[in-house]
Amino acid sequence: MRHGVVLLPEHEWKTAAGRWRAADALGFHHAWTYDHLMWRWFADRRWYGSIPTLAAAAAVTDTIGLGLLVATPNFRHPVALAKDLVTVDDIARGRLVCGLGAGAPGHDARLLGQAPLGPRERADRFAAFVDLLDRVLVEGDVDERNPWYTAAGATFHPRAGTGERLPFAVAAAGPRGMDLAARHGRYWVTSGPPNDFEPKPLRDVLPVLRRQQAAVDAACERAGRDPATLRRLLLADAAVGGVTASLAAYEDAVGELADAGFTDLVVHWPRPDHPYQGDEEVLVRFAEKHLAGAP
Repeated sequence: MRHGVVLLPEHEWKTAAGRWRAADALGFHHAWTYDHLMWRWFADRRWYGSIPTLAAAAAVTDTIGLGLLVATPNFRHPVALAKDLVTVDDIARGRLVCGLGAGAPGHDARLLGQAPLGPRERADRFAAFVDLLDRVLVEGDVDERNPWYTAAGATFHPRAGTGERLPFAVAAAGPRGMDLAARHGRYWVTSGPPNDFEPKPLRDVLPVLRRQQAAVDAACERAGRDPATLRRLLLADAAVGGVTASLAAYEDAVGELADAGFTDLVVHWPRPDHPYQGDEEVLVRFAEKHLAGAP
């Protein structure tokens, strides 16, 4: 299993830089930050931009993967996002992963004056968002107008036209999103029951996770893809709580999730207060035992 951490973009860079370096030095496979204009619990606190944060993190780390959790159509346009992504990926020397999600109602969906969307409209918009982002990054030259986006003769470089692009991590809990993960993703991302922020023991959420795994397998089969080629990433600390409560709890969760078919586990860097309150020492002890320098 591969392991990652989420670092909230809440600190000035003189402080944040040390956290990103530490995640790299501890041996975590990937480190992520959230992509929001505003965040539900930090409306009255500092909250920095994800793209500049990842560019800065790329410059002070060496091997760790870097990623967004998750870019959404709530305030991103695929063409502008593509340009930001390849720029950060160039600085990171190919270490960037782009997490993608449909975009839930909330601050980001209202701040720019957008009309509210229902679930079906958000799913339609997300499909258009992912498809256009993929085309821009792979093909480069795109001229498209659809009900959601316009790319009026976009000619996109660098890297477009090579048939390759940076990896996507597609967050999905329903069949349409899972179809996008099967078609476009290196990773499928779940936190368990969608929009559930009341942490529960892993054993209580495992039945949901197993059903989601089966649904993702079915999506891969519909897409003609071997399900074993899609990585399965659990973002802990939302619906699934207690993973980093102790070293033993962390180790137990890794075993249970591996048995359930997950390939990647991402936890939040413990903070001194809500949300994701916890003890950094547990994270460090786990990494020193199982990641940094581990055989």
